[in-house]
Amino acid sequence: MELKSHLVNDISVVELSGRFDSYEAPRLTTWFDQATPKVVVNLANVGFVDSSALALLVKGMKHCRQQGGDLALCSLQQPVRVIFELTRLDKAFGIYANENEALQALHGKFT
Repeated sequence: MELKSHLVNDISVVELSGRFDSYEAPRLTTWFDQATPKVVVNLANVGFVDSSALALLVKGMKHCRQQGGDLALCSLQQPVRVIFELTRLDKAFGIYANENEALQALHGKFT
């Protein structure tokens, strides 16, 4: 998995690509420790997530909310979206069509 990140105003954005699984999850855990409380996870180039990845995203969301922020997901490919729907995590996360929509949603939520 490749991980690229940048900051947009006070929102941390991470772009992932490849398989997001238990082998790769520790890298994102380290990134979350350094991120702002408002996070966008762009999954446009992720074709597979496992239960470890889902658990890490839930943990990241809880961490963000405890700090007064939130975590949004964007650009889910169909196989990844199906996993979120089957696990009903699509109800827990804000999921947006693209990064700009996710950024606008987080920005609007906290202004």
